Amino acid sequence: MAVAMAACSLGLHLSADNTLRPFEKATVLKASSISDATKLCYITHKTRLSSSGITIIPRATTVTGTVEDGNQGEADTIPTPVVIIDQDSDPDATVVEITFGDRLGALLDTMNALKNLGLNVVKANVFLDSSGKHNKFSITKADSGRKVEDPELLEAIRLTILNNMIQYHPESSAQLALGAAFGLVSPKEQVDVEIATHITISDDGPNRSLLYVETADRPGLLVDLVKIITDINIAVESGEFDTEGLLAKAKFHVNYKDKALIKPLQQVLVNSLRYFLRRPSTEEASF
Repeated sequence: MAVAMAACSLGLHLSADNTLRPFEKATVLKASSISDATKLCYITHKTRLSSSGITIIPRATTVTGTVEDGNQGEADTIPTPVVIIDQDSDPDATVVEITFGDRLGALLDTMNALKNLGLNVVKANVFLDSSGKHNKFSITKADSGRKVEDPELLEAIRLTILNNMIQYHPESSAQLALGAAFGLVSPKEQVDVEIATHITISDDGPNRSLLYVETADRPGLLVDLVKIITDINIAVESGEFDTEGLLAKAKFHVNYKDKALIKPLQQVLVNSLRYFLRRPSTEEASF
């Protein structure tokens, strides 16, 4: 439900064939401000964020071209947006890092949007390096003060951040998978899933293994990856989920009955993920 709330502001729905599509017909509501617009959405039924089953009425049209306390050089090369959700570096909080060249400001609206998901930003800092300005937040659940463990809420955090980036920096949509359906500028090229998908598993000590997945990004991907892993009785301890432009890169520490995965089980996991990520889509007209 939390992810559906975050996706609500995008005006999108996930179709049965796992593709992201805008609504063709919807009643457009008028809002007097951006803050009002973010509240005008309605989910027709409750469901888990998976590959299908979410139907969302789009929000009212928001103001485009607004910069969220940042600098926007339209003539410059558009940098690659990066959103990192890190579950490893802090045992007490979920660490989120956002980079978009040097164009991001204080991200106050993004922090307020995260609070609307029932989260507290307990620490925030900014640092600069050759890749740009990095905004880093430590986030906990408001009701418990603990780090976020629920994959659906983690995906809601990711979608909320990407939504705000597209809203306040419309040029970023050309570098994001969400831009194909919602952004001001769609990506010029789509990622070939066959080429982009890479999966590796290595031992990470005697009691766990490290799973690495790189593939084309899409909404709901984090939730679906965790579901595929746990459906074959493999436990996910922690990890990191990175959105780098049109690509998603995930690292999960996993185990089977508190032991590292043996080779046959590693192959089962790789095959399951590869099938899920690369499975061909069948057009309805073919039936």
